[in-house]
Amino acid sequence: MTNLNSTKELQVFQPIQLGPLHLPNRILMGSMHTGLEEAKDGFNALAQFYGERAKGGAGLIITGGISPNRRGVLKPGGAKLTARRQIKKHQIITDAVHANGGKICLQILHGGRYSYHPLNVAPSSIKAAINRFKPASLSIRGVKKTILQYAKCAAIAKEAGYDGIEIMGSEGYLINQFLVSATNKRQDQYGGTFENRMRFPIEIIRSIREKVGTEFAIIFRLSMLDLIEEGSSWDEIQSLAKALEREGVDAINTGIGWHEARIPTIATLVPRGGFAFVTKKLMGHVGVPLITTNRFNTIDACETALQSGCADMVSMARPFLADPEIVNKSKTNPHSVNTCIGCNQACLDHIFQNKIATCLVNPRASYESKWPLQAKATEVRSVAVVGSGPAGLSAAIEAARLGHQVTLFESAAEIGGQFNMAKRIPGKEEFHETLRYFGFMLTHYDVNLQLNTEADVNSLLRFDHVILATGVKPRSWDIPGAETPEVLSYLDVLKRKVEPGKRVAIIGAGGIGFDVAEYLTHTKKPGFFEEWGIDQSLSSRGGVNSPELVQSPRSIHIFQRSAGKVGGKLGKTTGWIHRLQLKNKGVITHSGVQYLAFENGKLEFIESGETHSLSFDHVVVCAGQTSFAPLHTQLGAKGICVERIGGALDARKLDAQRAIREGLEAAYSISNWK
Repeated sequence: MTNLNSTKELQVFQPIQLGPLHLPNRILMGSMHTGLEEAKDGFNALAQFYGERAKGGAGLIITGGISPNRRGVLKPGGAKLTARRQIKKHQIITDAVHANGGKICLQILHGGRYSYHPLNVAPSSIKAAINRFKPASLSIRGVKKTILQYAKCAAIAKEAGYDGIEIMGSEGYLINQFLVSATNKRQDQYGGTFENRMRFPIEIIRSIREKVGTEFAIIFRLSMLDLIEEGSSWDEIQSLAKALEREGVDAINTGIGWHEARIPTIATLVPRGGFAFVTKKLMGHVGVPLITTNRFNTIDACETALQSGCADMVSMARPFLADPEIVNKSKTNPHSVNTCIGCNQACLDHIFQNKIATCLVNPRASYESKWPLQAKATEVRSVAVVGSGPAGLSAAIEAARLGHQVTLFESAAEIGGQFNMAKRIPGKEEFHETLRYFGFMLTHYDVNLQLNTEADVNSLLRFDHVILATGVKPRSWDIPGAETPEVLSYLDVLKRKVEPGKRVAIIGAGGIGFDVAEYLTHTKKPGFFEEWGIDQSLSSRGGVNSPELVQSPRSIHIFQRSAGKVGGKLGKTTGWIHRLQLKNKGVITHSGVQYLAFENGKLEFIESGETHSLSFDHVVVCAGQTSFAPLHTQLGAKGICVERIGGALDARKLDAQRAIREGLEAAYSISNWK
């Protein structure tokens, strides 16, 4: 945590001049598409969303990506800014940010071949692996028209009150597609040599600057590490950065990786600030401020990057979902910061599911008007919360914040529930931060925490309202031999009650099954960059090397009862990481399995119509959970107002996201608030 006595001396809190903008600190709230851009009454919601974060101390805010034309939208009906009649709704946002003392830039993003619709265009007609629609190749006339549309979009943004724009030139979107020979096979003045391939972004910046003048900030998000074969070389990246500076760009933001690259760049297993070395390599070669990004979730990590000479500013995106006041809180009491854990579950996964982006640890994100932070209960009640897993912790803290008198009962010696197992999974160490935050807030709001206490009906009769967050119990495995000592629950493994042998079968391929597999196959070497083949010297095109193979200390088989891809129901944006990790470690998967017996150390099963028998030292059952709420019926019979949340309500598709949201909802539902 930041030394509270030294915050005035920290570089991160020092002002900086970004072109015409004088910024109070060096924290950029990076671009995040929330889905509110296309939602009914979405701009009013966005105004509240961005306004809170401006008030919370963000030095500069970048909006989610807005297309300069119809072909560039990321999906049908996607957000675009193409006409002056749209100014009024954007002014709702800029007025809210300015009223809270902030500054905001519009990000202009053309999806190119990533645009998920049949009208998409690209420098060349080459389909992206992550898109079923093949793009049309832009004609010379189309290229020129698109350049003018970028400039028009910027001019409208200026009129709408934005303080500047960010041009999205990375992550594999249209501009990035022009820059890289893998996606640009043109033979005209916009293809061939790198000088020709970079002509497109250069002319965009030139056209914009001519339109908006000098008193309007232009940031360019430059792909400094493509992480794809045939990506840009470092000499090309540096050459483009210098050219952008000459054309009048006020700052350069760092872009890491293409969306189609099979290398994690922002997931929780990525080291904090792990890609700052990329930005550092460009420091001193251009005179405009450089912004580093990716997996900065604490002010401490930002300060380390600045003090190490990695950048002039640091971009934090998802951390502003987790806590809109992260900057101001870090100045006064960093323990009160709700830290982003990099899970992607409620933010990116929601976007790819056409849902509104929010946050697992902060369900208020994007729903600020639904659950106002300033709300207070008009009638104070005594509230008992039973169980201190994610659901119970959320309910207790929110109820206490609303003004209720809250007692939290926990039968174990520590808070956390299943988070105490999740935090032990390699790559999920950030879960410690959530428990740290919850623990602090329990004290902050004077919640009466009763550890090592088994709540019963008699102890709960004195409360006005009872919230049961008693969680789940592991589902049993019903086959011959399931009761042998070699058959373990995932709790036995993750609570370290038993050390599994060298050959392990995992029954169940959901999140818990994959977590257990990662836990049992983990080794300290190779490191993250070696395991994923990232060239930290930046000497190879795209910054990619051959990954180092991971030697698992165990032979692991994962079994799935349902047919289809093993682990196919894992998170949209992180599931592929977990599947690829285990594949590279030699984990063998089985789907469409019918279990017969586990006897004499042998698991008998049917797969693809054939009977198999494999020997294992242990079998770990991760076959789901059942709800555990024994007090519910008893309390109801006594006339007590009782509510179940989280796993105690429904064990199906249980995750922390749902649990924490239901805790918040329960607290508001028992409150007449204003």
